[in-house]
Amino acid sequence: MFTLTINQTDSRRDGDQVPQLLKALRHIPARLDFDRSVEDEVQGIVDCPHQAVDAALIALRSGHWYVGIGAGPVNEPLPNQIKDASGHGLVYARRAVDRLRNSKERIPVAVEGPLADVARDAEAILRLLGHNVRDRSDAEWRVLDLLTPGVRGQQKAVAQELGITTQAVSKAVARAQWNEEHAARPAAARLLSLILAVG
Repeated sequence: MFTLTINQTDSRRDGDQVPQLLKALRHIPARLDFDRSVEDEVQGIVDCPHQAVDAALIALRSGHWYVGIGAGPVNEPLPNQIKDASGHGLVYARRAVDRLRNSKERIPVAVEGPLADVARDAEAILRLLGHNVRDRSDAEWRVLDLLTPGVRGQQKAVAQELGITTQAVSKAVARAQWNEEHAARPAAARLLSLILAVG
């Protein structure tokens, strides 16, 4: 299992961003739903590494969050609320987010698990993906939010919906490195799964 501990970087400056994050994460299938654990922190537990990657990138997009991913078991049966959960996965996620709070990482995502070298590799890929996600403009996101990965022939429909040219859609996709991001997501997920497979 994969636990995410997502802590707001500056709630005094930015106000409470938890409701917006929970809304953005609501479509991620979770073993234990993403929920506020304390004040300005959200936690959730997912089974699949792809879900962990998706959730991490959603949080990184806004620029308001430290994202800690813990790869490890969680004590079962799972409780009804995340704040009552326990186990190694939660300890690893806490360690990851605490490490971020004490660092100056530009892309604040960290991974911890039983195999530290594999966790570091997963973290490095997630930082590259996070860099892409965080540096996109609002105009690029207006285009990308209407696209579905792996579906061909949708740029014309997106252009019509936004009232722009197909070429403008194509340029936004290329500038945002959207195809490259979605091609690399499985590599990040595979590395996360290897932390558990060997550990």
